[in-house]
Amino acid sequence: MPDSSDLTRRASLGAMAALLGTALRPAAAADRPLRVVASFSILADLAAQVAGPVAEVSALVGPDADAHVFQPSPADVRRLAQADLVIVNGLGFEGWMTRLIGSAGYRGPVLTCSDGLKPRAAPVEAGHDHAGHAHGHSHGQGSAQSGGGAPDPHAWQDIANARHYVARIRDALVTARPAQAELLRRRAAAYDAELAALDRRIRADFATLAPQQRRVVSSHDAFGYFAAAYGLEFLAAQSWNTDSEPSAADIARLIRQIRRQQIRAVFVENVSDARMVQRIARETGAVVGGTLHSDALSAPGGMADSYLKMMSHNAATLLAGLRGPAAAPR
Repeated sequence: MPDSSDLTRRASLGAMAALLGTALRPAAAADRPLRVVASFSILADLAAQVAGPVAEVSALVGPDADAHVFQPSPADVRRLAQADLVIVNGLGFEGWMTRLIGSAGYRGPVLTCSDGLKPRAAPVEAGHDHAGHAHGHSHGQGSAQSGGGAPDPHAWQDIANARHYVARIRDALVTARPAQAELLRRRAAAYDAELAALDRRIRADFATLAPQQRRVVSSHDAFGYFAAAYGLEFLAAQSWNTDSEPSAADIARLIRQIRRQQIRAVFVENVSDARMVQRIARETGAVVGGTLHSDALSAPGGMADSYLKMMSHNAATLLAGLRGPAAAPR
């Protein structure tokens, strides 16, 4: 039978082990990659480019999926509950996120990438409520920058705004992992240089278009920032939010505008039903110029499976469609 000194020594060792275990747990957590959950695939790619090995990044709304109509699953709730950092776009894009965070019991930091930007907003026109579901007009070079309607959440469609997102992601990751700040800043700077180079190239390419080649029709009104950045005019039958369908009057009004302005190309989107755009093309004689990626990347291995590839693909698709032989509007 052990004597009292043995019992005392064992108790002391047990207490010491418990204390060491408690002290080592934060170190172990700091050694593992951060668990970062982004609201949708485009933000997840931006975060992954900056984070590299510092974080494991996942997206709630995956490739080729529409965040406007996202329905979270129990697995999404569990993933959010285990996150170290949550990244969202803001500007009303993720209307479901507040409820999801509450359901998950997440108490960690939430980074809103669009904070600090001046959002674009649609002018309120007679008979058109942009805060609801307005349709059938352009959001191009002349769109309001503030005031009037609800803010356009698709700010990432201007590469200058994506660079702002990257800087905010870098700062949030540095705060979470200060020991790896140098690596994170180096990766962010290299990625920012790639974004700046692509922005210059796209601007130069679109500068070659004549004024009459700069009108575009797309599925839903997600390209206002792209239009303003690169001097285009986008028309859409469907508003920023894809959870409602345009009316017959909206589509008829858009068809009349296409005929009147002799718009040469219409484009479908990877998150929208192509049938509406195909009908518009048939009734106007415009050419279907290809598929654009607005709110989601393509699946891995696709032509737009990263933000850089998405923006390059969209620009090349638009340029090819707008430079092509003009259709004969009917």
